Amino acid sequence: MKRFVIIFGVILFVLGVIGLIHPNFNYHQQEEVAKIGPIKATVNEEKTAQIPAAVSITLLVGGITLVVLGPRSKQ
Repeated sequence: MKRFVIIFGVILFVLGVIGLIHPNFNYHQQEEVAKIGPIKATVNEEKTAQIPAAVSITLLVGGITLVVLGPRSKQ
């Protein structure tokens, strides 16, 4: 169980670092704009999502806490 807590803490830490270094990421979404019988018209849109700095910092602090305090917990 302690190993799982440490691994989870490291994952949270890495996600927090990635969120601080690269807070914006792009993704593509296909949207159907018209349908006439068997014919469909779609548009491929590029969208941008932002990760707030507060979320990244929370992930960092949570990850560090789990890595440091995880092995000390009683079972």
